[in-house]
Amino acid sequence: MTSADQQNSPSFADLGVPSILVDALVAMDRPTPFPIQRETLPSTLAGRDVLGRGKTGSGKTLAFAIPLVARLAAARLGRRAGTPTALVLAPTRELATQITRTVEPLAKAAGLTVTTVFGGVSQKPQEAAFARGVDIVVACPGRLEDLIGQGVVRLDRVAVTVLDEADHMADLGFLPGVTRLLSKTPADGQRMFFSATLDNGVDKLVKRFLTSPENIAIDSAESPVPDMTHHVFEAAGPEAKTELVKTLASGTARRILFTRTKHQAKKLARQLTAAGIPAVDLHGNLSQNARDRNLADFSSGAVKVLVATDVAARGVHVDGIDLVVHVDPPAEHKAYLHRSGRTARAGASGDVVTLMLASQRKDTEILLRRAGIGVRPQQVSTTSPAVVALVGEVAERVAPRAGGPGVGNAPAEGSVGGGTSQGANARRKRAARGNGGGAGGNGGGEQRKSQAGQGQRRGQRQGQGGQRQGQARTAGSAPMYSTSTGQAPQRPAHGGSATPAAQPQRRRGPRRASAPGTAR
Repeated sequence: MTSADQQNSPSFADLGVPSILVDALVAMDRPTPFPIQRETLPSTLAGRDVLGRGKTGSGKTLAFAIPLVARLAAARLGRRAGTPTALVLAPTRELATQITRTVEPLAKAAGLTVTTVFGGVSQKPQEAAFARGVDIVVACPGRLEDLIGQGVVRLDRVAVTVLDEADHMADLGFLPGVTRLLSKTPADGQRMFFSATLDNGVDKLVKRFLTSPENIAIDSAESPVPDMTHHVFEAAGPEAKTELVKTLASGTARRILFTRTKHQAKKLARQLTAAGIPAVDLHGNLSQNARDRNLADFSSGAVKVLVATDVAARGVHVDGIDLVVHVDPPAEHKAYLHRSGRTARAGASGDVVTLMLASQRKDTEILLRRAGIGVRPQQVSTTSPAVVALVGEVAERVAPRAGGPGVGNAPAEGSVGGGTSQGANARRKRAARGNGGGAGGNGGGEQRKSQAGQGQRRGQRQGQGGQRQGQARTAGSAPMYSTSTGQAPQRPAHGGSATPAAQPQRRRGPRRASAPGTAR
């Protein structure tokens, strides 16, 4: 959003958000509403049912979190053991955790409590939370149904219900459970559904559970993002592709590398770590504690590379991801858009690279056409101008956030910067011993991150500053070969140098972000 747009846009206060929540939003560095929030808040704050459709990264979590907390605070329903007054249903553990992190600061400001419910972990802490009494529950359907069956929780006092990523619930086969849960909430309560599409039975949920809903769509469900640049790199063979992966994984920017299988994700994270590029993995074979550790290391900036299956395509909401790499083209176009949506979020710029071999060319072209991405594949190596330019541009984008070329990525709230140092070396050793994850234990975590951050910044200034500056200078004269507009690359003449005119033109427009993918 431009400064002119911000000046003309209504503020949260103008939209009717209570002042105590406006202050909390400012403290969260969310002072200005995004389009989906501007469009939905007048209705949701008034208690109307809403069907919202917007891409991940468009701000839909706050679009339902704000009215949820505001209405509970105004209703003063009181807290009782085992009977929450608000329910948010999410398809994956990662997404449930991310939603909780967004809701908690608002709930705390209003004197409300939040708990997260999902499987794969002991249910004892969840039982204890309900026994104490909790206002807002963010839950995955399976574990919540288990707790209801055991008599731990009832939903008969729920005043506000949110169904997030309903289409992904359908993809995972959760709609029968979601239907049973929604049936246990009061029919006269407020309900807010958010979904990228209305297929696979989602439309039936809407008809059954929403009363005269306000239907608000920000962007078509599968349109590309203007500030996202797409690249397709064809490697000469498997070994050349491996070197390309290492090149794209190197640097100080946060990046996510997507693989098709859990085994590939685990193997690649270990290979990168052994090659001196600290990486963590995220996939369905990890325990919940390992998932939490790895995602925390990535979110904090302690590790810059996350290697993931599609479990991260919807569940990972981390600011400042500059590059998404499809190590193999995904199976279908929705997965492409969902994965790619981890970058260029909330108005930021980002790049997406798809790697392929010659044998995958036809399938990849079909995939991109269905995704609405006009881009031409280019045969490259690690030293090709297109690759050098991309690495340089990502480095340049990181530098202003970090205080100059060669310094680590801008840290997330309450986190440290990146780079290489004794701290990073220690993380590499830990990752090599295990599954690529960070060390456990909350007690020493902050001290470790602080020490690592100091060492990283020293090592980065001493060892990588010149390299990053050199990449940035090289990027200024090398062509980026492809864009979301499908512009053909301008290759340099034989023996000549690339020209700046060959760099891609990013399409600019309203700040939007793309939709998420299928968990594994």
